[in-house]
Amino acid sequence: MMDREIKRVTDSMTEHIYQVRPEHLNAAGRLFGGKLMEWIDENAALVGMRHSGGSITTASVDNLRFIRGAFQNDLVVVIARITYVGNTSMEVRVDTYVEDFKGTRKPINRAYLTLVAVDDNGTPRKVPPILLETESEKAEWKAAEKRKELRIQRKREGF
Repeated sequence: MMDREIKRVTDSMTEHIYQVRPEHLNAAGRLFGGKLMEWIDENAALVGMRHSGGSITTASVDNLRFIRGAFQNDLVVVIARITYVGNTSMEVRVDTYVEDFKGTRKPINRAYLTLVAVDDNGTPRKVPPILLETESEKAEWKAAEKRKELRIQRKREGF
């Protein structure tokens, strides 16, 4: 039986830095969107595993919008944090930035992923509740509730 101890957002938050290499580029010389999506999904999964204490599966990705490109040798910073938990599901916000060598970050993407905690048989399992400590975390929770309703509505409509 999994421990249902309340967890904090900071308990599972991740920050990873990647350097854009030649194998990450598309034909236009920019970071391939699929590679960025891989990094986003990987970091969201790590947050979900840390929060739930086990395996997860990605159920959906919302709002994958590319704000600007990244180029060879750029540093890409991927920051992921949990924003909402349900019974077996979690929403994770992933922000990505290009960071220059002075440490200045410019946003390139924000995505929200819905993850479901699963047991060894792939059956959904309960996740721990979350303690919202800051006004920002509380605001993100409220926004996540709205996004959840939109996802439910889209599913009803076949999208």
